[in-house]
Amino acid sequence: MKPWMQLDAAPIPGGGTLKLMRRGEDEFSITLGHNELMNSRLKGSEEALATLAIERIGPRPGLRLLIGGLGMGFTLRAALAALPDDAEIVVAELIPAVIAWARGPLAPIFAGCLDDPRVTAREADVMAAIREGPSRYDAILLDVDNGPDGLMVEANDRLYDHAGLGHAKAALRPGGVLAVWSAGPDRSFTQRLRQAGFAVEEKTVRARAGAGGAKHMIWLAVPQGNAAAAQPARPSGGRRR
Repeated sequence: MKPWMQLDAAPIPGGGTLKLMRRGEDEFSITLGHNELMNSRLKGSEEALATLAIERIGPRPGLRLLIGGLGMGFTLRAALAALPDDAEIVVAELIPAVIAWARGPLAPIFAGCLDDPRVTAREADVMAAIREGPSRYDAILLDVDNGPDGLMVEANDRLYDHAGLGHAKAALRPGGVLAVWSAGPDRSFTQRLRQAGFAVEEKTVRARAGAGGAKHMIWLAVPQGNAAAAQPARPSGGRRR
């Protein structure tokens, strides 16, 4: 087994350090303490976060997505592959080093997706993007921290509390969906979504697409009373990269 090598490290707000690790030539990992937050060989659930949300909202002109958390770009790349040329994706990433890694050591994984004209990457708190105004996004995709039960930044909790869910609901356009990734199930979060006025569907997905291993959770939350988004729609097609 080849050893892990540390390529870089970055402090996070509130304390702690993210580390970018590499093993061999093509396996990368981002860790916090003893916890591995993501691995370049485990991308199935991050891709599903995008594809499930896009399937749910269905085709529409000028579709606009907000992705909270850049990570290793798997959600972003899956979204780009499924969306047409007139779509727009805003990515909010709190840690500047993560964006720098995307253009540096992780560039082979990102394959230039940050340079796609449909993409705007911001060094910003995703909550700030959510609160910019009502009805701005067709979908909000949150892959922030470890999900509702966070590990990294205590302030991330406000994305998943009652007030944060209310802001997300207000930021969605008619027919929109809030999609949330988590390392595991969380019954209390499902209940909070319902209390915030969402119809909720829970999806269990594999970390490694089409294989065994860890299972992750994705919530698809649609504002109640919105019949246009009540049932899954067929994928919109879009170009492949």
